Amino acid sequence: MSLKLVVLYYSRHGGTRALARQVARGIESVAGCEAVLRTVPELSPQQADGEDPHLTLDELKQCDGLAMGSPVWFGNMAAPLKHFWDQTTPLWLSGDLIDKPACVFTSSSTLHGGQETTQQSMQLPLLHHGMLILGIPYSEPALHTTSSGGTPYGASHVSGHQDKLSAEENQLAQRLGQRLARIASQLKENS
Repeated sequence: MSLKLVVLYYSRHGGTRALARQVARGIESVAGCEAVLRTVPELSPQQADGEDPHLTLDELKQCDGLAMGSPVWFGNMAAPLKHFWDQTTPLWLSGDLIDKPACVFTSSSTLHGGQETTQQSMQLPLLHHGMLILGIPYSEPALHTTSSGGTPYGASHVSGHQDKLSAEENQLAQRLGQRLARIASQLKENS
């Protein structure tokens, strides 16, 4: 039985999408786990939609875990992602996401662009849904040495206006995906 873990992201310039792909690689490195890459629609018709399909509420309801990513927008998650969560009240009322593991990731153009506050803003709806929040523990050596992205709240990327991830950013994003998949597998085995 394969576990389906949704990697939900919004990306304007590609940095968050690049992180999403690395989180998905980490998920799929765990036996029996499948990453399902999804995005959300743009709010403005002038913006082009992402490369991946849009997440539906039914897919979110059926998932075994969630990784969510957003670029930093003034220290918060991006409006299209927030708009998606504002529509999840039916799942909140039915408790469909309670006790499912979740993690977050983000990207910004500068090192002090608000990554940790953005990660915390993404965690808020997950907590309201009763999800189990996972971060990156300091047992990950790259968290101690990174000079670009990576926080205990989740994976991150400092773009400096380029989408290419550093070696540490790649590693930490994959480790976050692996941790999400391992915890989801353990929870499924014990249920």
